[in-house]
Amino acid sequence: MPHINAAAALQICVLLSALPAQYFISRWYGTDSAQRIQITERLIIASWSSFTKSCLSWDAWADRLKLWLSKTRTCLNAGLLILHFRNWYYGEKKTKIGDSEAETHSYFAESTHVRSPKPEYIQFSVGQVIGHKRFGYSGVIVGWDVKAKAPEEWLQHKYPPAKQGLKDTPHYRILINKANGYGKSTAYVPEEEITIIMGVEVVHHPDMKAYFSGYDGSKYIMQPWLKKIYPHD
Repeated sequence: MPHINAAAALQICVLLSALPAQYFISRWYGTDSAQRIQITERLIIASWSSFTKSCLSWDAWADRLKLWLSKTRTCLNAGLLILHFRNWYYGEKKTKIGDSEAETHSYFAESTHVRSPKPEYIQFSVGQVIGHKRFGYSGVIVGWDVKAKAPEEWLQHKYPPAKQGLKDTPHYRILINKANGYGKSTAYVPEEEITIIMGVEVVHHPDMKAYFSGYDGSKYIMQPWLKKIYPHD
């Protein structure tokens, strides 16, 4: 059964209170008993008729039900509209962010594409400790590309016309040893600029544990997720 709203409840209370109110008014204004009986009867009949029309009538309840369903449907439609808009907005935003991240992570040897088979001309492996020939810092290899993968603007800045050929050579992503005091924490360098450091060389970098689980005396041991990307290193 539909819920009785405040207006209907107030109407019922007014009708029910009319009988005692009329009784006391007629008593104090000196009507005789016969008149009071007639007034009371008329009041009862009128009250009952109004009550049945407003509360016991199927038509009245049907009207209330229609009104309630109309309000409910309006609220539901509004809620669905808001929900669709929210899903569209955040879904679109998430897609754009996801595309941006995917594009960014395909650069600088950060792609999760499995490097298999490993080309024979890739001289170095993930986990090996290297030294930079020109800048002198040491570091550890955490990824490689068969050729430079970076934004075009970066490549143009990094390789002027005289060095354009380096773009098509293997490139390595390096975690730079913090102990060297070098300003940068990572580097993306061509193969010809680095050399392998023989012997024990401890690399200090806050991201080491994310990439490696330990050191075997000659190279750092890749974490399982990294080993899946470079299964032949």
